[in-house]
Formats: sequence, structure tokens, C-alpha cells
Amino acid sequence: MDIRTLTSPLAGIAPSNWLLALAVALGSYVIMHGAVVLFRRHMARLSEQGRADKPVAELLKATLARTSKLALLVTALLFGLTVLDLGAPWDERVRHLWFITLGAQLALYLDRALSVGAQRYFRSRASTPDAPATVANTLMVWALKTVLWVVFFLAVLSNVGIDVSTLVASLGIGGIAVALAVQNVLGDLFASLSIAVDKPFEVGDAISVAGFSGSVEHVGLKTTRIRSDSGEQIVIANAELLKNTLRNFKRMSTRRVQFSLRANPATTPAQAAQVPGALRAIIERQEGVRYDRVHLKSVTQEALEFDVVFHVLDPSYGRYMDIQQAILLAAMEVFEELGVSTVGASRHVLIERMKRPDSTTAAAAAKPAAALHNIVLTRKQPS
Repeated sequence: MDIRTLTSPLAGIAPSNWLLALAVALGSYVIMHGAVVLFRRHMARLSEQGRADKPVAELLKATLARTSKLALLVTALLFGLTVLDLGAPWDERVRHLWFITLGAQLALYLDRALSVGAQRYFRSRASTPDAPATVANTLMVWALKTVLWVVFFLAVLSNVGIDVSTLVASLGIGGIAVALAVQNVLGDLFASLSIAVDKPFEVGDAISVAGFSGSVEHVGLKTTRIRSDSGEQIVIANAELLKNTLRNFKRMSTRRVQFSLRANPATTPAQAAQVPGALRAIIERQEGVRYDRVHLKSVTQEALEFDVVFHVLDPSYGRYMDIQQAILLAAMEVFEELGVSTVGASRHVLIERMKRPDSTTAAAAAKPAAALHNIVLTRKQPS
């Protein structure tokens, strides 16, 4: 195609129209740049005032900081070209340039919004505000940004007239093949993302899962490493970890304690009636403990069983053991003062031998030899 044919529509434009287009372009650039600056300052003031919409203001301020001066310049030039009467080829090219410019700037805004939003989300759920970015955070942001720019690239190709249906189909088939080949790895990967988002535990938490207990040392893309209470390191796949019931001891607000105290069944009713009140007094004397109940739970031939329930307000395991030890020692003293024995009921086996009857007795001779011994079980209670 002849170059003169392409440039002829531009050559026919009067110089005054070019000057008008240039003035419109300069005015558009000044207005857009000033609007962005003013809006950023307004968002900065809102974020510093501690308002309820502070997170949104900070997100908008950080997003607007990604405004490209090149995009503003090209947009201003496009505004100037709108006042010119361009021919068919140039008019179509200007429309393509509008789409590419605005789409690229929108993609830049979304790119920054994804980074800032993900960073704020993971930081709000971290154990400390200055905690470093996790692997899951980085991986999630990278995946979202990749999808964003791939979609923008395909949209640009489609806008300029290139058929992307074959390319999209190829990407889909290739993605399915890769997913089938590494489905176990992808399962652990998505489990890692689920752990990062849902936060059932964090590094440093004391957990119990699949019969193991210990503290979490590291949460990776495929596995989680736990330092067990006995000292060895346990490595569990993330997908397998989420399939099991997990107990997080670090997030306990209080610790409920329940145990039983057994007394000798020979304890008199008057003595047994004094035990619940004495045990309640012991529990209420402990600091950081909330009394729940003490009851005589059962009376059997084996023992009298008292059910004791209280709450330790400090979830620390060491504090719980100290309090339980103090209560048990004090309960032993109370039982001794009340004269209540904690020794279980004793059994004695008495064997009585009978004389063998005269061999001349026909009836006695017909009896089996096993009937010659009579074992009598008697129960003897301590005085």
C-alpha cells in the first residue's frame, strides 16, 4: 500500500486544527494529572484521620500511585486527536490505541490493588504486624497477577483482530494435561493456600493432629513441618493435614479440667456429705481458677466417686499442672482430716477344705472329685 494513501487524511488537516488538537491534548493532560494528584492527597488525609474507611482510603491511595505518566500522555494525545477529522484507517487505529492505553492503565491499577490488598489481608491475620510475607502470600499474588496480565494480553490480541479462540483452547488443553500430571502437588499447593487464607494454625502454634502433637515450625507449599513434643521433626503433606481433625492448643482461652476422686465405700454418709464443700473451698482458694462443680457421682461396691470440674483461666499447660497438683495435695489433706480413706475395697479369698468321706459310702463314692473342695468368697471391709 502506498504511504501517501495512508498519510493523505493527515495531510489534509489544516494547521489551525492541529493547534486546536495540541491545545486539547495539553489541557487534558493538565486536568487528568491534577485530578489524580488531588484525589491522592484526599485519600492520604482520610487514611491519616483514622476513619472507619481508612483501609479503603489506603488502598485507593496506593492504587493511584501506580498511575503511569506515559498512559496519561498517550490519553491526552488521544483526546487531542478526537477533534480532528481522521480518515477510516487512522480512526480505527485510534480506537485500538484507546483500548490498549486504558486497558494497560486499568491492569496497572488492578496489579497494585492485588498486591496491597493481599498484603493487608495476610498482615491482618498474622501473629505479629511486622511478620514477613509468607510463601502462600507470594504465590497467591503471583497467580492472580499472572491471570490478570494473560487476560489483558488476550483482550488486546482480540481487539486488534487476531482470533484467540485457538490460543485459549490450546491453553486450556495444556492446563488440563499439566493438572492431571501434577494433581498431587496441586492438591498440596491448594491446601497450602487454604491454610494461608483460613489460618487454622500459624508458625509457633502448639497443635495435635493425626496422633502427633508439637509446635509448627514451617508451612511450605507442599508440606508442613512440626517439631514434636518428643523432639523429632514430623513432616506432613498439607492436603493430608487438612483431612484430619486438628487441635490448636495455643488458641485456648481457658482450660476446662475434669477429674474424679475415689473414696473407700466404707465412708459414712456424714463424711461423704462434707467432701464436696471442702473440695469447693480448695478450688476457690486457687488464683486464676473458676469453680464449676463438685458432686458425688456414683456409689458402688468398689468406691465412692466424686466428680470435680473447674476452669483454669490461663491456658498455659504448666500453669494448669501447677494448679491441679495444688488441688490434689490439698484434697489429700482434707480427706485425712475428715477421716475418709482413699484405699479401695479389699477382697480376701478363704479356702475351706472338707474331710474326704468314708470310702465305703456308695453315695459319696459316686460324687465327683471336684465337689471335695468348697471355695467361699467373703468381703471384708476395713474398720
